[in-house]
Order: sequence, then structure tokens, then C-alpha cells
Amino acid sequence: MTLIYGHRGARGEAPENTLASFQRCLEHGVTRCELDLHLSADGELMVIHDPTLRRTTGQRGKVAARSAAELEGLDARAAGPAWPQPCPIPRLRTLFERCEFEHWQLEVKSASPVRAARTVAAIVALVREFGLSHRVTVTSGSRTVLRELQRQAPQLARGLVAEYAWLDPLKVAQRYECSLLALNWTLCSPERLRLAQQLGLHVSVWTVNEPALMRRLAALGVDSLITDFPGLASAILGNR
Repeated sequence: MTLIYGHRGARGEAPENTLASFQRCLEHGVTRCELDLHLSADGELMVIHDPTLRRTTGQRGKVAARSAAELEGLDARAAGPAWPQPCPIPRLRTLFERCEFEHWQLEVKSASPVRAARTVAAIVALVREFGLSHRVTVTSGSRTVLRELQRQAPQLARGLVAEYAWLDPLKVAQRYECSLLALNWTLCSPERLRLAQQLGLHVSVWTVNEPALMRRLAALGVDSLITDFPGLASAILGNR
């Protein structure tokens, strides 16, 4: 059975990576989500995809240059879709408090060694505080981040995010002892899927928004798909 993950919540229906988006995902009965993390200037895990603020808030500057309180005061509706109420950039803590997901894919973008270490330490502390270690996989396309996860958080499940064909994702996933492989769906050939699953990897493909593609990848046997439209995916594949 192919599981469904809401991409940045329900990105096609509500402003991405906001509380409204994750609540919309849950309203569809989809209890697995993927989200993106950056550290604020004061070391808080903030849920936002880009390292800069312009695309989602219309503001200038970097996430890392603002405090968590400042970031929470910004409205993250600029990238759409239309939404009637302001949507602050949430802290990960807020989502852990208010959203009951069965499983979370927490993606950490590329970072310097120092920033990767700080980010991983913050994730470890927050996941421990909420008792969610068995319901979290920390993913990244950055070897620096994956290396830091191995060193500092061997107890947390790891996942490799693979977007391009110029590296062998299976070798990299093995090198960093990953249990999940988040593949750009265009890289998900039947042979690669078979080999990955033989290695014990959960294969999660993204971003899958077309009904025909949802059906095709599910028939191929992917373990999960990540979609901007979890309600649509749930209708197409059955609530899972």
C-alpha cells in the first residue's frame, strides 16, 4: 500500500508550511506530512522552505537573521494559494503541539557544518521533549547534514533527499545509513525502486500532483508519495 504525505502540509490548497496548511492536510484524513526547517537567529526551528523571506512573505532578508518572534509576526501567504486569514511562519514546536501527525518527514536544507550541528541539536532536543522519536524521519540532500545526524542523533531515522541523476542515491543512502529515500519522482525507475527496497529503504517520491501519476507510481510499488494535494491523493488512492 502506498502511503500519502502532505507536501509542506497541503501546499496546493493553503499557504505552504503554515499551520493552516497542516491542519488542512489533517482535515483530509492524511496523517503524514513533509516540511522544511531553518533556524531562526535565536536558535528556534522555524517551518519555512527557503533560506530567505521574499517568496512566501514578500519581505527582504534571511530567516537566520530574524528572531523566532519576528518570524512569527510575518504573514506567509505571498506564494499562494489565496487564504482569508494571515498565516504566520510557524515554529516546529507549534506544529508538534497542535497537529497530531502519525509521521513527520523533517527536511533540513544544506548548511555549514556549524549550522548543521546547531540544527540537528535543536531537532534532537525538541523531538525528545515531545516524545516523537519513533514518528520522525529527518531528511536532507546535504551530506554535511546527514553526517551530523549520524554523529549526533544515531537514534533518529534518517532520509536522503535525491533530486538529480548525477549521483547514485542508493550508494549515498547506504553511506549515511538512511532508512528512507525521498526521490524526485522522475528518478523513480522500476529498477531503482526495486534495488532500493531490497536494501530496506522506504522510497518516498515527490512531488506527485497528477491523478494518473499517482496511480502509476502506486502501481509501481512506491512506499509513499508526497503531494501538494493530499485530499486528491486520498480520493484517488483511498485514505491511507
